[in-house]
Amino acid sequence: MRHGFVAVVTAVVLLAPVLAASQTWKPPRTPWGHPDLQGTWDNHSITPLERPARFAGREFLTQEEVAELEKRAIQDNTDEARFGDKVRDVEAAYNDFWWDRATNVVKTHRTSLIVDPPDGKIPSLVPEARNRQGEVELSYRPLRATGGFEAGRGADSWFDRSLWERCITQGLPRISSAAYNSNIQIVQGPDRVIILYEMIHEARVVPLDGSPHLDQRIRQYLGDSRGHWDGNTLVVDTTNFTDKTNFRGSTSGLHMIERFTRLDPDTINYEVTFEDPTTWTKPWTAAIPWRKSQGRIFEYACHEGNYGMTGILNGGREEEKASR
Repeated sequence: MRHGFVAVVTAVVLLAPVLAASQTWKPPRTPWGHPDLQGTWDNHSITPLERPARFAGREFLTQEEVAELEKRAIQDNTDEARFGDKVRDVEAAYNDFWWDRATNVVKTHRTSLIVDPPDGKIPSLVPEARNRQGEVELSYRPLRATGGFEAGRGADSWFDRSLWERCITQGLPRISSAAYNSNIQIVQGPDRVIILYEMIHEARVVPLDGSPHLDQRIRQYLGDSRGHWDGNTLVVDTTNFTDKTNFRGSTSGLHMIERFTRLDPDTINYEVTFEDPTTWTKPWTAAIPWRKSQGRIFEYACHEGNYGMTGILNGGREEEKASR
């Protein structure tokens, strides 16, 4: 009981500055009166989506744990830690300069990004989703003889590769990134909000005019979003996802509700709830405090010179020759 009381007190102390700021600070307004969310924001952190077993039953880290985790993240990002010694060979150093690896936990010091269910875990899959997952794993079962993938899968064509690999879309949601290109820019108008993602350089245009969702027969990579204001919070409701994309095994039936709330000059609280009865046994929610970014977003010119795709397909042909 004493340990439980200490944990509760610690959580309250850690969250007190954030809660106080959100209750007393008044967000700036646009000329037409909406809360101003505009700017470039950074969503990357070392906080995992699901709660690790070592923190089971605990929502928040102690200050000592935060310091230790962030110290370790910095140490793990050194050349010596990642490459074994100070001399990096060509393969290890390839394009290593662009990494922007996270070294901080989220501002709230939560043990996971998932805030509901309370255990910090993604709910169980329904039987239908488990069957789908098994089929995907079977399709990509490794071949012992060649180390490659079964014939007809993986490298027959660029159509075998993911939409992200093909530089078409990373899809939604963009929960968090621990690697690079973690910036998100928000631009507002009286009846529209534009959310520009640095990764793959794609933009969502979210109408605020009360118009209904598109016909269910029309499906889109990023779904169909409609927004409205709930006090100081921008609420975005997204449906009409295509079956060509999925989030952790979800289907085109995914329903996503996002909430954007500016807590202080340097923080937007981003909260997203997922519901898909064909995938999970119940809805679940993640929350990520976005930090104000001082950098600019430059074009992510993925399609131009995508040599990786050529290499993957050529490698597939070489594996086929070796297996004959």
